[in-house]
Amino acid sequence: MAITRERKEELVKGYGDLLSQATGIVITEYKNISVAQVHNLRDKLREVEGAYVVTKNTLFAIALKEAGWPVPEELLAGQTAVIFGAANFPQVAKMSVSFLKDFEGFFSIKGGIMAGAVLSPAQVDVVSSLPSLDELRSQLAGLISQPAAGLVSVVNAVVAGVPQVVQAYVSKHESGDAAA
Repeated sequence: MAITRERKEELVKGYGDLLSQATGIVITEYKNISVAQVHNLRDKLREVEGAYVVTKNTLFAIALKEAGWPVPEELLAGQTAVIFGAANFPQVAKMSVSFLKDFEGFFSIKGGIMAGAVLSPAQVDVVSSLPSLDELRSQLAGLISQPAAGLVSVVNAVVAGVPQVVQAYVSKHESGDAAA
């Protein structure tokens, strides 16, 4: 059954809305994947601000073009579903790669798009190994606090040394007074 023009426009707008919030996407092919497996993937992706959407290739290509994203025609063939990653694309890519390992043969990664570049499946795998946003934040906090901790140690050492210097000065002058 043919899709009406209004429905096509609605789908393109929906894809465009998802693309406007996305920092990257993973383009997948699915075969014989069950509804329960799709729900499982969608639930996992929601936890990391991701979304899994079965797309119509020609309409998705229009949405990509309208949103200013590259249009990888070679990836938009066959049964295509797209995983959109909002704030934490490396974590979304990690979920996608994990799902691929669990359901190999039913689900495959064709590639992706991140920062205006089309990614191969191997590059999506590399992105999935990057630290998550929370991991980066804690690493950055550690880098910032490390010099501060060193400065505190130096100041504490100097402050702790002041009484010793004063005691040595007093001892020296007391022994000088005793000699006089």
